[in-house]
Amino acid sequence: MAPRWKGKDAKSKKEAEAEALKEPMSKIISQLQSSLVQSDTYGFLSDNCVHLAVQAEQLDLLDKACFGRPVRIVDKDMYWFQLTVEEAFYLCYSLKCLKINGGADTGPSNDEELWHYFKSKKEPFPYFYKAYSHLRMKNWVVRSGSQYGVDFIVYRHHPARVHSEYGVLVLSHDNDGDLNGRLRVWSDVHCTTRLLGSVAKTLLVLYVNKNGHSDESPLCLTNYTIEERTISRWSPEQCRERSI
Repeated sequence: MAPRWKGKDAKSKKEAEAEALKEPMSKIISQLQSSLVQSDTYGFLSDNCVHLAVQAEQLDLLDKACFGRPVRIVDKDMYWFQLTVEEAFYLCYSLKCLKINGGADTGPSNDEELWHYFKSKKEPFPYFYKAYSHLRMKNWVVRSGSQYGVDFIVYRHHPARVHSEYGVLVLSHDNDGDLNGRLRVWSDVHCTTRLLGSVAKTLLVLYVNKNGHSDESPLCLTNYTIEERTISRWSPEQCRERSI
């Protein structure tokens, strides 16, 4: 599927494409990583999300890289930013550019304790994180897909420049009822593909396989594998002979 760049006309779409090529997502992520490390940024646990206070530079880079969302201004040069658990763990564990404080003596003090904390807040967190990091490492921009009835929506670049291409559902070949209760019947598949098709998106199913390994530590992620499948809605009109 070719990218659908945003713009009122062909010229503005070309400009959006040129801007994206000039500043690829991998470059933006690298700049964000460097900025957060240099500023020694800390995040604070807040139930099912993570908050962090950032300056204008980090705010701009977080927005460009499409992590989280601003929630309020602290003062003239400081902003509170909110991250999902997948976004926070990606910055903390995979990019090593964010430290997270539990806010109490009993809070998580290392990656493994943070992993268990997020699992306690979101039981299928290991599956969702593996899927999230899999897409991010391929330089896809990953956002919440709740608006479209899926887990994630992915973009080739910033949503201001390009339309999303895929709606993502995270499933597993393991015996996990919460994940695998979806797409079990034909009506689920039909409804999901029809909804995504109506907004020019394709359903991408990511099957996360533990391969017999536990989820007691983030180190287990290296043993997990992902199987990608796209599901499209077939239309008889596409195959019907045209009358002469």
